Amino acid sequence: MKKLVVLALLAGVGYYVYKQYQANQDDSDLWSEPTDAPDLR
Repeated sequence: MKKLVVLALLAGVGYYVYKQYQANQDDSDLWSEPTDAPDLR
């Protein structure tokens, strides 16, 4: 039973870290286009 609780806790922490990473990537993608250097061809 103790192993199951530890496994569930690790899964929850992993999911939280994944969601934070995804939110950070989405934010980076949102700001990358307006802050890129202009195309002056």
